[in-house]
Amino acid sequence: MLHQPSKVMDMEFELQALRTLISEKTQLCNQLKKELCIIPRVDGASNITNCPIQWYRVISGGTRELISGATKFMYAPEPFDVGRLLQAEIVLNADKIIVQTDGPVDNAAGLERYVDSLMKRTDIEFNVVVTQMNGKDYSSNSVHVFHIGKLRIKLRKGWSTKARESYSTTMKLCGSRGGGNAAARAVFWHPRKGSSYTLAFETDRDRNAAIMIARKFASNCNIALAGPGDQGT
Repeated sequence: MLHQPSKVMDMEFELQALRTLISEKTQLCNQLKKELCIIPRVDGASNITNCPIQWYRVISGGTRELISGATKFMYAPEPFDVGRLLQAEIVLNADKIIVQTDGPVDNAAGLERYVDSLMKRTDIEFNVVVTQMNGKDYSSNSVHVFHIGKLRIKLRKGWSTKARESYSTTMKLCGSRGGGNAAARAVFWHPRKGSSYTLAFETDRDRNAAIMIARKFASNCNIALAGPGDQGT
């Protein structure tokens, strides 16, 4: 029984250490709260997510390229952003605050191998759900098929073709820039003038693979397939 007093004493030391740690954490939290109060608020906005924001990608030489339509608090990088820095310009009252990624965007692990395996198939197809059509929310959650061919892209539901268009200078394809948690799995496709779709894929890997494959095939047709306002690769 000689070990019992020692055990109790050890527990008392541990409790004292915990009290000290909690006290230090409390002081740190209070200090952070004071520092956070320094950040100004936009009139009528309760937090920074309601402030005007614009995303940019930093291209060679430090030049900034505006990412058209990327004006939400969240932005999901796509293959075109790989190897580049991303910046967000936030307007707080009359001030502009610029935040930047710590380093260039990295390619997802295993994505290149996945793309290579898909390109060996005769038909490259992905299951998608149409979330927007011509800028308006699409109510149906039925599954469509997004077919990427060597000369054209096709969207169909069952045997019915919704859209089919050959690669051209007017076609646009990029990651969705509408923000939200689903942005990482969605693309914006503008097959031709007066027609556009936002499509949600099953996974972010499928979304990025579809963009890469379509751009490879478009490049073979001497077409730089990118998003609205992008300068191409």
